[in-house]
Amino acid sequence: MKRIVVLGAGESGVGAAILAKKEGFDVFVSDSAIIKDHYKQMLDDHGIAWEEGNNTPEKILDADEVIKSPGIPDEVPIIQQLIKLNTHIISEIEFAGRYTNSKMVCITGSNGKTTTTSLIYHIFRSAGYDAGLAGNIGNSLALQVAEDPHEYYIIELSSFQLDNMYDFRANIAVLLNITPDHLDRYHNNFQDYVDAKMRILQNQTNDDSFIFWNDDPIIKKELEKYDIHAVLCPFSELKEKGSIGYIEEGQYKLEYPIPFNMEQEALSLTGKHNIYNSLAAGLASNISGIKKDVIRKSLGDFPGVEHRLEKVCKVGGVSYINDSKATNVDACWYALESMRTPTILILGGKDKGNDYSQIYDLVKEKCVGLVYLGADNAKLHVNFDQFGIPVKDTHSMKDCVEACYEMAKPGDTVLLSPCCASFDLFKNMEDRGEQFKTLVRSL
Repeated sequence: MKRIVVLGAGESGVGAAILAKKEGFDVFVSDSAIIKDHYKQMLDDHGIAWEEGNNTPEKILDADEVIKSPGIPDEVPIIQQLIKLNTHIISEIEFAGRYTNSKMVCITGSNGKTTTTSLIYHIFRSAGYDAGLAGNIGNSLALQVAEDPHEYYIIELSSFQLDNMYDFRANIAVLLNITPDHLDRYHNNFQDYVDAKMRILQNQTNDDSFIFWNDDPIIKKELEKYDIHAVLCPFSELKEKGSIGYIEEGQYKLEYPIPFNMEQEALSLTGKHNIYNSLAAGLASNISGIKKDVIRKSLGDFPGVEHRLEKVCKVGGVSYINDSKATNVDACWYALESMRTPTILILGGKDKGNDYSQIYDLVKEKCVGLVYLGADNAKLHVNFDQFGIPVKDTHSMKDCVEACYEMAKPGDTVLLSPCCASFDLFKNMEDRGEQFKTLVRSL
């Protein structure tokens, strides 16, 4: 019996283990951290052996194949040992793809993945399609394949997941943009990160579609290197040569495969970045044969994504917006670009090799105050104190919200768009956003 070891017992790892067990493998799960109780229960219910708080080499190194959770970097000692043994290491998505013939709609990019994935899922479900939500959001793809199969899967893919995917095929691949992110994970080599993103193209055939942002200079440069078999479906804000999705004279337009248009003002998502997300989602839905009236209605009533430019409330004439999902500089750029009132910007967290110069001009143009929120804010002081904008230094969400409250004037907007990961002070970006919302609502 082939032995599979799953490293990491979160959503993806436990789902992969359950699918592997169903398919008749000898399965063992190892997590160097403490496993959440409900995941332990799931493993126990399926008779799967596991360990926590340690990676025991004797229980791992004899694996025929290893399924690695995306959060585990290659530098971890047990991964290095497996690499030396030439053990095949794959992702949960790669493994799940072996056991389903469902249509895969896969979305990646440095920014906009979650919004676009959620919007496509919203359109598919509104159309009555049997669709599952997976990847970075939703439930484990492997668990759905094992226990709750669907005809379509709408999958948000990070570069970490793409790193360990080899034979998986996206029937519709969406590449929104490529800007520097996670460079700490890629040895500060931007090209390695770019290469990971471009893996979404691998294995596509003439029957597949590749949707991409036509204005992205990195994507344009990279496409010259690839022999692409899929149908190219570029989109851009304005109609350009080759673009089949664009905005023209206030109209949202798609040319392929069936002509489609609606008033731009009718789109529920606002801001330049959301034009791109809506164009990509519309193309994916149009290609999948969803009726025009359903696409039109769904683009108009999509409620948005939690922690992404989420309007929290207004207190004393000051608007508070939660954009905790902005974990890189480019995401913050789009958030600032959409601001129409004087803004107090909350920045900080675990820096991922950020180049803050990209937002200098917008900070000077839009911001009337800066509140730093992190365990170590030294790099923020070096980058932003030079502009003479009022600054507050904080190291907890409670102090941060209090500082914003004191600094803000009626008509201002307080924007949590941190540019950074959350792991220095919070469990994750959701925890950061939830704490912000709770404290703001208690003002």
